[in-house]
Amino acid sequence: MEFTNQSKCICLALVLMLGDWSSEATSRSFNDAFAYGRYEQWIARYGRVYNDIKEKEDRFNIFKENEAFIDTSNNDGNKLYKLSLNQFADLTNEEFIASRNRFKGHECSTKTTTFKYENATVPATMDWRKKGAVTPVKDQGQCGSCWAFSAVGAMEGITQITTGKLISLSEQELVDCDVQGEDQGCSGGFMDDAFQFVIQNHGINTEANYPYTAGNSTCNAKEEAGHAATITGYEDVPANSESALLKAVANQPISVAIDASGSNFQFYSSGVFTGTCGTDLDHGVTAVGYGVSADGTKYWLVKNSWGAQWGEEGYIRMQRDVAAPAGLCGIALQASYPIA
Repeated sequence: MEFTNQSKCICLALVLMLGDWSSEATSRSFNDAFAYGRYEQWIARYGRVYNDIKEKEDRFNIFKENEAFIDTSNNDGNKLYKLSLNQFADLTNEEFIASRNRFKGHECSTKTTTFKYENATVPATMDWRKKGAVTPVKDQGQCGSCWAFSAVGAMEGITQITTGKLISLSEQELVDCDVQGEDQGCSGGFMDDAFQFVIQNHGINTEANYPYTAGNSTCNAKEEAGHAATITGYEDVPANSESALLKAVANQPISVAIDASGSNFQFYSSGVFTGTCGTDLDHGVTAVGYGVSADGTKYWLVKNSWGAQWGEEGYIRMQRDVAAPAGLCGIALQASYPIA
């Protein structure tokens, strides 16, 4: 049998990889060697740097466990969604939750409001991206500031709808300056409280003027005083009603809280998410539309804040009109929206 030059290169690369592998540990299985090769490719793709060989070994073991979980899920032909080895593949689910999901869902809003969209007309589908009301996907990094990204996404949407201008607003201003109440930067917060802060502050600055740092900092009073957008109020969507949420999303992007604690959510890659999840709300995101997939499954279109490499270029489609009143992952429990 003759080998092409490409085949020779692949074989040589495998030999070198196995040599490196055996130098780090002597008792490896052949299957582990191939798994380690995928691990090295993943490290290169996501730019991971570890402190020492032990940390790298520990992370590899986590990587293997996550890969097995993903393979098992993807081999289930009944599922409408797929998982992948994304940027969180070397994290345990507990580590992932601690670093990304900090919406304070265990504390409920006490605000009593009317619902302005009670009699709203609802089109068959909606995608606020196509209407120019959604900024590019952002990345909160290793900071539990999802609540700020969710609130900002909703404010960016209503600002564009009312003014015609799409402006990327500052999450960092909320992280740094909205700290007098329940909102505590990277330690978590509420979307409603973020709206209240912007109302009291008479506005919020741009992302460009007050850029995101993925960490807690001292409030920049000068930039806090700069106002690129403002809101006059906010309302909560009636809880336990996907039909009410539908009316709201039909009219503007909406801040929603969900239970994103599961490994299925951590590694979501594509399709309509129908995974197992509860209603222990721990993550803030922005509902920017809804639709129906090719197979007839209704879904919510949700903008996340974990970067464009996660999910469907930073978005997730979550099953809509499920049997539970709270909606899938509790999406219909604590939704709210700003009023221009």
